[in-house]
Amino acid sequence: MANSALEIVALLLTVIGLIGAAASTGMPMWRVTAFIGENIIVFETRYEGLWMNCFRQANIRMQCKVYDSLLALTPDLQAARGLMCCAVALAGLGLMISIAGMQCTSCIQNNNRAKRMVLIVAGIMIILSCLCVLIPVSWTGNAIIRDFYNPLLLDAQRRELGEALYIGWVAAVFLLAGGCMFTCCNIESEDKGSERYAYSRSSNYMAYPPQPLQPQQLVLIPQQQPQPLLSRQPSTNYSYYSRYPSVRSGVAYL
Repeated sequence: MANSALEIVALLLTVIGLIGAAASTGMPMWRVTAFIGENIIVFETRYEGLWMNCFRQANIRMQCKVYDSLLALTPDLQAARGLMCCAVALAGLGLMISIAGMQCTSCIQNNNRAKRMVLIVAGIMIILSCLCVLIPVSWTGNAIIRDFYNPLLLDAQRRELGEALYIGWVAAVFLLAGGCMFTCCNIESEDKGSERYAYSRSSNYMAYPPQPLQPQQLVLIPQQQPQPLLSRQPSTNYSYYSRYPSVRSGVAYL
């Protein structure tokens, strides 16, 4: 019962992490214009995301433009695209696999070991999706902070951390928690060897009363006498008559 509750909690955490990862992938708020220095134009905001650039005026209207060329993007942006897509795919696939292996589902019946193995595989996939989210988000955040304190850049070229990065970090935490719960709980059950058996109420069985033990009659088995073995070696035992033939003849005459 405790494992079933933990599996439901892990499933909810994974769903929240998947939604956050998908939202962070599609949002253009990865890099935001920094209003510092002599930049007094605050009613114009520029956003840079994985797929498009957006421009907003006075929080009323936003115009977005998709990137024309993939090769013209920076290396961190190209890697972030692939890793975020892999993260969403791994989290979604791990979520579907975990549903098949939960105790409250009947996809795998009468085989608790197979259910645990399915949940362990799903947990590993969810943890991998957490890493795929954490790497590009942290990489982009590091690049933004490094460029912000770069004295060679102008104030108009500096950017700040966008909302999509924070959502990505929170989604990575939820995915890590869900994957660890799926994996660790089932590995602990495997080590303890706590097997749970499912009994069917419709099974036909019959109870037999205990039977008293009846005394058994002893039976004597005759043992065979050992017979002398014939030896091939010449015998050294001679009879009295054979050794003294004269005596034997005298006795015969008497």
